[in-house]
Amino acid sequence: MHPTGWVFTLARPGRNTLVRMDMITPEPRPAWIAGRPEQGASTIVVNHPFDGSEVATVAVPGPEQVERAVAAAVSVAKEFRRSAAHLRAGALDHVSRRLRERSEELAEVITAENGKPFKWAEAEVRRAVSVFRIAAEEARRFTGDIQRLDTDAAGEGRMAITRRIPRGPVLGIAPFNFPLNLVAHKVAPSLAVGAPIIVKPAPRTPLSALILGEILAETELPEGAFSVLPLGNAETSALVADPRLPVVSFTGSGPVGWSLADAAPRKHVVLELGGNAAAVVLRDWPDVEGAAHRIATFGNYQAGQSCIAVQRVIVESAVADEFVPALLEAVQAQQTGDPYDTNVDVGPVVDEAAAERIIEWVDEAVAAGAKVLTGGKRDGATVEPTLLTEVPASVKAWSEEIFGPVLAVSIVDGVDEAFAAVNDSAYGLQAGVFTRDVHLAFYASTELEVGGVIIGDVPSYRADQMPYGGVKGSGVGREGVLAAMHDLTEERVTVFTGIDL
Repeated sequence: MHPTGWVFTLARPGRNTLVRMDMITPEPRPAWIAGRPEQGASTIVVNHPFDGSEVATVAVPGPEQVERAVAAAVSVAKEFRRSAAHLRAGALDHVSRRLRERSEELAEVITAENGKPFKWAEAEVRRAVSVFRIAAEEARRFTGDIQRLDTDAAGEGRMAITRRIPRGPVLGIAPFNFPLNLVAHKVAPSLAVGAPIIVKPAPRTPLSALILGEILAETELPEGAFSVLPLGNAETSALVADPRLPVVSFTGSGPVGWSLADAAPRKHVVLELGGNAAAVVLRDWPDVEGAAHRIATFGNYQAGQSCIAVQRVIVESAVADEFVPALLEAVQAQQTGDPYDTNVDVGPVVDEAAAERIIEWVDEAVAAGAKVLTGGKRDGATVEPTLLTEVPASVKAWSEEIFGPVLAVSIVDGVDEAFAAVNDSAYGLQAGVFTRDVHLAFYASTELEVGGVIIGDVPSYRADQMPYGGVKGSGVGREGVLAAMHDLTEERVTVFTGIDL
C-alpha cells in the first residue's frame, strides 16, 4: 500500500484506466503540528468529485493544537531567519527530490481528491518539483545590495548594505484547484527566506499538502518551521486575525480574498484571486488551427478550474471564418469521462453544485441571445466542453469568472477593439495574444491591463520562476519563487561610516 492508502494499477493490458485497489487507511491522515504528525479533535472526509466515493479521512486539529502550531512558528522565527542558506537550500533540494521520487503516487492522489485527469495531475507534480528546485537555487543566492553613498559630499566615507529580512511567520491559504503546486508556491519561498509557515489547504483537497508535510518532516528544518492544518472557515478567520502571523498569502476567490484583506488591514496580505482570461487571435497569426487547438485545450484543462484558463476568445474578423470552425472542432475533440482514464482530457468540476452553477450561467447567456455551438449540458459534476458565440458582455459567462470548461467567442474588427474588449473586465490576471508582429507585442504589453501578457500563446502559460499576479479584481502582490521571496521580506539598510571607498 502507498503511504497515502492508495494503490493503482492498470486494469488489464490494452486498457488505460487506473483502478483503485485499496483506498482508505485505518486511521485519519494526521495534521502536521510544528513538524510533527498528530490526530485531531475532529475529522473531515475527502470525496472523489467524479463519483462521490470516499477517498480518505483527514484529522482536523483542535484549538489547542492550532495554538501550539502558531506559538512554535513564532518561537522559531528568529532562529530560522538566521539559519545558514545551505541548510534551507538543502531542505528544499530534498523536498524537490522526494516529490520526484513519489511523483506517480502524488499524481494519483491529486486525481483522487481533485478530480483532474491523471495527465494534468502528473503535470502539476512536475511543476511542484521545479518550484522547490528553483527555491533551493534562489535560497543560495538571495543576498543584499551594496550602494556607495559618496555621490554627495555628505556621504563621503559611507556605504550602505541593503538586505532582505523576513517579515515574520506566514499564513498560507491554498485553493482546491492545484492542491499541490499552489501549496508549493506558499511553502517553498517562505522556507527559502527563513520564514516559518502555517499552511491551510482547501478542505476538499488536503491530501497533497499532508504528503508534503511528510516530506518536509524528513528534513532538518527546525521544529515550528512548518505546520499543515486542515481547518474550517471559522478557525482560518481566527488565524487571519492573529497578530503573531504578520503575513497572509491567499489564493482563491475574490470575495473571500478581499474579505481577508479587510479583516487584517495592518498585515502584509498577498492575494492571488480570480480572472476571466482572454485569448486574442489577430489576423497576422499564421497557424489559425494551432491557435484553436491551444485555446480549446487550455479553456478545458483542469475542467476550466484555473484562474488563467481561457474563458474569453477575441478574434479579428479577418480570420474568424477560418478560426471559429477550427475552434469548434478542437473543443469537440476534448474527451470527458473518468479522470483515471489516461485518454480523458476533461474531468469533473469540484462538485455538483459548481456544475449546476456553470450551466445556470450558460443558460443565462443563451436567454440573452448567445448561441451554443457545442456542449451546454452536464452529467453530475462533469460539464460538457462548451463553446458560445454572440455572448453579450453583460452576462456572467463573459464578465465573471466561470471556472468551468466554457469558452465564449467575440469577433472584433481590429487590434484596438480587441484590446479594449480584454480591458473591459473587472479582472486583470493574464492575457494571451496570438501575433507575430513585435510592435503589436510591445503595444499589447503596454495597453493590456493585466499582470502578464503571453505573446503567441494562451494566457494559461505560467513559468513557476516568473512573477505571477494580477491587477484590478485579480489581486495584489506577486507569486513566482523569487518574486514571492521579495514579497515575504522587507528591506533593512545598514550604513557603514568612515570607510575608504
